[in-house]
Amino acid sequence: MEKVKKTFFTAKNITYVAVFVALIIVLQMCSSFIKIGTTSFSFVLVPIVLGGMLMGVGVGAALGAVFGVVVLIAALSGLDPFTLYLLNENPVFTVFLCLAKGVAAGAVPALLYRLVARKNGHVAVFVASAAAPVVNTGLFIAGAFVISGTIEGAMTSLGVDIAGLSPFYIILVLCVGVNFFVEFAIDIICSPALYTVNRVIEKQFSKGKKHAFVKEHSAEGGADDIADRDNS
Repeated sequence: MEKVKKTFFTAKNITYVAVFVALIIVLQMCSSFIKIGTTSFSFVLVPIVLGGMLMGVGVGAALGAVFGVVVLIAALSGLDPFTLYLLNENPVFTVFLCLAKGVAAGAVPALLYRLVARKNGHVAVFVASAAAPVVNTGLFIAGAFVISGTIEGAMTSLGVDIAGLSPFYIILVLCVGVNFFVEFAIDIICSPALYTVNRVIEKQFSKGKKHAFVKEHSAEGGADDIADRDNS
């Protein structure tokens, strides 16, 4: 445990995490006002992917969890009537779905990045960027079919005419619609920028680790010299 604290819980790492969390909060709250159909865009996937690539699967999952919490807060504050309806009608499953898809959307891209980066860093960023919206939307669709009746009620409450429409059409077209393709395009377009940022920050991490390693071993060498002098 002490080793983990030394390697991760540094001022620099905590600052990076705080910046990513702030971006997630701001972007998600702003995206609550931008909708096509009934659901909001998830612009927050970009900082979640970047955080996971830079700091590992655990941080990616944690940032995804923050994303899920912010979605729930936005719903409770009235910014997302669709999710608010789901919370009122099926609170336990809605909370689970928001958190699960958020955590997965952070953890899976980070894991894929680690695996693919061994072969090609640029391709790894592309794969991670593409995986985030696929996982996020895919889990939403799976969860929506579980509570399809509640989804239909939410659409009706928002004034959408769903008479005669199948659950597949309601979920895949009316709920997801073009949102997924826009989110996917945003993440793919941002992947070159993510690659550049990732390379720059990884160099900073490497320099910091090297400096800490040299400092630690210099201190150990000094202690050994003192011990040798005492023994002599």
